[in-house]
Amino acid sequence: MFATKTVGVSSYLPVHGEPQKFFDYNLVSSSFNPASHGGAKSRHSLPCLQFTPRTTEASCQVYPIEQNPAKRAQARVDILAESLPYLQKFRGKTIVVKYGGAAMKSQSLQASVINDLVLLSCVGIRPVFVHGGGPEINLWLEKIGLKPDFLNGLRVTDSSTMEIVTMVLVGKVNKTLVSLINKAGATAVGLSGMDGRLLTARPSPKAAQLGFVGEVAVVNPTILRPLVANSHIPVIASVAADVNGQSYNINADMVAGELAAALGAEKLILLTDVAGILTDKDDPSTLVKEIDIPGVKRMVEEGKIAGGMIPKVNCCVRSLAQGVKTASIIDGRVQHSLLLEILTDEGAGTMISG
Repeated sequence: MFATKTVGVSSYLPVHGEPQKFFDYNLVSSSFNPASHGGAKSRHSLPCLQFTPRTTEASCQVYPIEQNPAKRAQARVDILAESLPYLQKFRGKTIVVKYGGAAMKSQSLQASVINDLVLLSCVGIRPVFVHGGGPEINLWLEKIGLKPDFLNGLRVTDSSTMEIVTMVLVGKVNKTLVSLINKAGATAVGLSGMDGRLLTARPSPKAAQLGFVGEVAVVNPTILRPLVANSHIPVIASVAADVNGQSYNINADMVAGELAAALGAEKLILLTDVAGILTDKDDPSTLVKEIDIPGVKRMVEEGKIAGGMIPKVNCCVRSLAQGVKTASIIDGRVQHSLLLEILTDEGAGTMISG
């Protein structure tokens, strides 16, 4: 029916002086379009580029990697050529990425995300990087003898905790990420919501129980526009102050969604610890690859979207309602999931459209 070729690909982006794998995947490329053979319609209606993870599981087919150097070089060129429609689609467009979860805890996943960001920036895509830092906050609270406290999954933030949150997110996590991006070859600029009045916060409706946990009241992206226009990568910590100067800890998903709307972003991407939206939360094979806003609302009403996934989809729906073209909830546990989501029809999770 169609011809395929399978290759291993190496990255052009070194980390710690060693060449890294561009994708820790075997790439199965073809001109096969599932829509023309009774299958699902391609997400971007672009040439098919499929990614098959290297695995020893019996359920997956393992393909040999080409060992001939000349053929491997040609294969790399072929893959780049087949990526052209995706690069053209997103070149010059802003993509807001929320970073957290497993991708923040694992050094190999962190390196994967950083390399993806730098590559996207190098080919003319304009990433904006938003982060939280829950595990790091917990670590430092414990170091000074404070016990982390949560209510329905949200951090209870008194004045002492808020001081630690600001120190860790703005002073440590943010600057570490900036340093890693700079080291990988791009130019990153670290900010918090307080810098340049980027974000103005307001107390959460549950402030009496949660303390200094806030929401985004106003976004002023003026400080971001020249950075993005000059191919810098803004790295934004999810801390902001209200009109009186009081600092608040804000959910990073919310910050990313509001920034995407204010910037008129082409795409919002939330890196998570799940495969995406599932019709059965206990069965990864029930992943919903693409869904629209009415479909999301239906799944919430049916109880198929519940728990911690609800605020994530609400964030996506709100950003779409304000003009963002698509929003994706992707699996941050997968190496190079950002590139899989942006440069392939297959994606790395669930894409929500208006």
